[in-house]
Amino acid sequence: MQHCFPNLGIGIGLRPCHYKEIVEKRPSIDWFEIISENFMAPSGKDAQILEQILEHYPVVMHGVTLSIGGPAPLDFDYLKKLKMLARKTNSPWISDHLCWGHLPGAHFHDLLPLPYTKEVVEYVSERARIVQDFLELPFALENLSSYLSFCQDEMNEWQFYSAVVEKAKIYMMLDVNNIYVSSRNHGFDPKTYYENLPLERVLQIHLAGHTDCGTHLLDSHDQPVCSEVWELYGKIYPLTGGVSTLLEWDDNFLSLQETYQEACKAKQFQKSLQEKHSLAASSACMSGVEDHGFFS
Repeated sequence: MQHCFPNLGIGIGLRPCHYKEIVEKRPSIDWFEIISENFMAPSGKDAQILEQILEHYPVVMHGVTLSIGGPAPLDFDYLKKLKMLARKTNSPWISDHLCWGHLPGAHFHDLLPLPYTKEVVEYVSERARIVQDFLELPFALENLSSYLSFCQDEMNEWQFYSAVVEKAKIYMMLDVNNIYVSSRNHGFDPKTYYENLPLERVLQIHLAGHTDCGTHLLDSHDQPVCSEVWELYGKIYPLTGGVSTLLEWDDNFLSLQETYQEACKAKQFQKSLQEKHSLAASSACMSGVEDHGFFS
């Protein structure tokens, strides 16, 4: 499967603590990701800020309340608002999480894990297919960080994740930090995880920091990206063919400049990968070997 999604470069999440500086100084940031639910109201401060941001930056939508794996029927009132917002922002794709988060009459305001079973694959993939068809945009699901497993699991996480997106014919929002967090919490090799994903379906990468609680890692989004996650990113990014990369930072906020400086570490990894590719291509050319690298 070939994809032709734009590589927007390096982005950060659009957060209220940075609104004023972004609007006044218009810093050289490649793009912003918004939490879709925060911008669905047609008026108010967030809506006004979004209008100003859209004049100067690409914006991509990322949701947190779809509950694709929940027992409640899909909420088409919500999906209509999501689609209207997508038309306003011109978002090239829309993403949410491979999870559930609410029941009829109860919203848990959390991203809760699903059992990895064939029945759940069938259920989630059909709902995801409907969502993508309704939105008329590429739709991606993000892998969670996880802290427990279910007794009824019939497969591992990467098999479950792959099965859902391939059966639904949707895409992956691949969170590299979540792979690392889950690998530490469950004791698997992160290389085994990403090597067994259909990486041609990845349309965006998330990076974030976590908290080491001793007995487990917590996906807290309030720390710098650790060296192990950067190393994983350096291995995964070229395997995707090169996709948009975003730094998530959601608590203990840094200044806008510091946040983007942290995000731009990804540029250094990309640059080093391109330099390695150029050297390999030059060597192949000198030896008469045709090159088919990721950055051609």
